[in-house]
Amino acid sequence: MISRLSTSSQKLVRAVASPRLSRSFASTSFVHAEPTPATASSTPPPPPASLSPKISAIVDQISTLTLLEAADLVDALKTRLNIVDIAMPAAAPAAAAAPAAAAVEEAAPVKEKTLFNVTLTAIDAAQKAKAIREVKAIMPSMNLVEAKKFVESLPKVLKENATKEESEKLQKALEAIGAKVTLD
Repeated sequence: MISRLSTSSQKLVRAVASPRLSRSFASTSFVHAEPTPATASSTPPPPPASLSPKISAIVDQISTLTLLEAADLVDALKTRLNIVDIAMPAAAPAAAAAPAAAAVEEAAPVKEKTLFNVTLTAIDAAQKAKAIREVKAIMPSMNLVEAKKFVESLPKVLKENATKEESEKLQKALEAIGAKVTLD
């Protein structure tokens, strides 16, 4: 398993697995301390005493860097150590796709509605018999009694998903007998 790791990872595994370090970690107890208002100051805590003086000096120097300087340091280390950035698999494409989709919607011309629902909203009481016959002719599955109940319980959808030409034809025919029709 160690052979598949990078050289720096192999060194770390060997160091942790050495008997000398495992004895020192076994006798150490780790306690998580919450910062208190007195200890939560702008100065960072001192590094652990077990660090070498060289590493301690590097830690002290890095802790004094500003955010921009720290970012430059990270870039320089990535370049010097040949570390390649790993792209975020799901978050980056989804965030980039949303503005692109909005731009496509704005650029696309407004589509004209092609399917309509023909709704019979009201009829003239004197023309009720003609309306019943017209509804029965439009909806052949209805018998005369069903067509009469349909006309008496307005407003009702007469035809769903009709084409523009068909819905305009129905609207003209029903308005000719005194009915009020809406196209949704």
